[in-house]
Amino acid sequence: MHMTSTMLTALGAALFASGVFGAEAPYYNPANAASSTGKTIGYELYKTVGCPGRGILEIPCKDPLPAIPVVVKPADSDGDGVTDDIDRCPGTPKGTKVDSKGCELDGDKDAVVDRLDKCPTTPPGRTVNAQGCELDGDGDGVVDALDKCPTTPPGRTVNAQGCELDGDGDGVVDALDKCPTTPPGRTVNAQGCELDGDGDGVVDALDKCPNTPPGRKVDAKGCELDSDGDGIIDAIDQCPNTPAGDRVDAKGCSLPKVIVLKGVTFDTDNATLEKTSMTTLDEAVAILKRYPGLKVEVIGHTDNVDSDAHNMDLSQRRAKAVMDYFVSHGVAAERLGIKAYGETQPTADNATAAGRALNRRVELRPLN
Repeated sequence: MHMTSTMLTALGAALFASGVFGAEAPYYNPANAASSTGKTIGYELYKTVGCPGRGILEIPCKDPLPAIPVVVKPADSDGDGVTDDIDRCPGTPKGTKVDSKGCELDGDKDAVVDRLDKCPTTPPGRTVNAQGCELDGDGDGVVDALDKCPTTPPGRTVNAQGCELDGDGDGVVDALDKCPTTPPGRTVNAQGCELDGDGDGVVDALDKCPNTPPGRKVDAKGCELDSDGDGIIDAIDQCPNTPAGDRVDAKGCSLPKVIVLKGVTFDTDNATLEKTSMTTLDEAVAILKRYPGLKVEVIGHTDNVDSDAHNMDLSQRRAKAVMDYFVSHGVAAERLGIKAYGETQPTADNATAAGRALNRRVELRPLN
C-alpha cells in the first residue's frame, strides 16, 4: 500500500513536470461535447478526460470548448410563414397569401377565399355560390338581390332590373307581344294587340263605327262601305248607284217628289195614330235627321165619307198628328209645315173599302 501511494505520487510529479497537467488546466473537466449526454461518464467508452477527443495521458485542452446551443425553430408545416402554434388554417396550399392567422385572404368577406373567388368584389351581405358569385336563380344575368322579376323564363332578354323587355310599354313583354309597336296609352289584349270590339279589323281607338255587325266590309275608320255616298251603307242599300247629291230614303233609294207614308193609317173619322204606324214614322224621322236642312210639308188626306168640310178638318188633324210625332222625336218644328186636302186628291177608288183605306193617308212633300 505504501508502495502504491509512492508510485502514484511519483506519477503525478512526473506529469506535472512534463506539463501534462499545467497549473492553468483543470485536472478533470466533466464537460464533454463528444458524449451523448454532454458529460464524460466513462473512460472506456469515450477514452477522453477533460476535453473532447483527448486521451488521459495527452496534453489537455488549454481552453474548454463552449457547449454549442441547440436552437429549435418553431414548425411551419404548410410553409405559409405562420408557425403551427398560431396557424388557424394549417393546410394552406403552397404559395397562397395568408393573413396573420395563417388563413387565406377573402377581400370581399363572402366566405370564398380570393384564390377561388370569381367575383372578388361582391357587396357585403350578399349570398354567393361556391365560386364567390351572387346567386341568379333564373339565370338571366341579373343577380337575385337586384332582380325585380326573379322567375324570368330561360333565354329571355331582360333589362337592368331583370325584367323582360316591353318595347312599346303596353304591359305585354316583347317575347309574347304579337303587336310590338302599339302606340302609347292604348288598351291591349293578352297578345299585346289593341282591342277590336266588333272584330272588323279596325282597332277600337280608331274605329268610328265600333258596333259594325260581323262580316261587314269597312273602311279605314271602321265604318261600313257606302259606295254611292248616299249615307246608306252598301249592306242595306237597295239602290247602290244613287246619283250623287240625291236625297234617299232608309233603303238608299232617291226620295220621290212626294213621299207617301205607307203604313200610317187611321180608323174612319179618326186622327189618332195607330201603333202599327210607328215603324213608318220612325223611318221618316231618320230621313229628316239625315238631311237636317230639308224642310217638308206634311199633307193630310181622307176618303169621301162625310162632308167636304168635315173631311178637310179631319185631314188637317191627321197631318197635325204626324207633325207632332216628328217634333216629339227631335225634328225642329220650323222645318215642318201642314197642308190639308180633305177628300179632294184620292189615289184609289172610294167605292171600295180597300180604296177608301188607301185614301186615308199622309204624305210628305219636300219644300227645298
